[in-house]
Amino acid sequence: MAGAGESPIYRDLMRFKPEHLSPNAWAVQAGVSRTVWADMRRHGNPSRRTLEKLLAVVGSSLAEFEALRIGDQPRSAPTRSGKLEESKAPLWSPARLPPLPLIAASISGEWGASGSGIQVIELRPDVTVHLVQRPNSLAGDSKAYAMTIVGDSMWPRFRRGRRVAVSPAAPIAIGDDILLALKSDQGALIGELVKRTNKSVELRQFNPDATFAVVADEIEALHKIVGELF
Repeated sequence: MAGAGESPIYRDLMRFKPEHLSPNAWAVQAGVSRTVWADMRRHGNPSRRTLEKLLAVVGSSLAEFEALRIGDQPRSAPTRSGKLEESKAPLWSPARLPPLPLIAASISGEWGASGSGIQVIELRPDVTVHLVQRPNSLAGDSKAYAMTIVGDSMWPRFRRGRRVAVSPAAPIAIGDDILLALKSDQGALIGELVKRTNKSVELRQFNPDATFAVVADEIEALHKIVGELF
């Protein structure tokens, strides 16, 4: 919600503000003058160049800002009398986000010793089963995709049949749910990241409850499961 005296476009821009910078420090780092920054904060209507400079600091773009913008600005519209009155309409028309490809997934067996219960998933990035709505958080992630949970190994966190969004580009931290792609097209494993070193990655699955390590030489990539799609 915009504060008193703050323009809606300033409010929307704050969604992109770097966490480690104050608004004024962000403007300084972007090379936006104090006068321009203060005017935009109070009155809105910044130039495209000003927005581009601010968004460049956070690795974003004007196109992404336009796509995610949720604030409404008053716009003049003619009445029957020919006079102008204010009606609410977006200052920028939001661009429609491209859908996420829902790629084919199936269980191909178990990983490790027989009876381990650690499910290996076969992913087919070349087979798009469906296109699903892209979350705003993945607006700028061109490599993101969706998949269907095909087993019960992560129950109750993820139910079989639910769709999740996956990002190869998102940073990964301990406690995140990840998809670990194995080398040589051996499939993928899903689990909560417990430990990560130069030599191995340790994951936990919940059903059956098991913690297991995969050596670095067997790992092709780690993709973050950013959440369920509804």
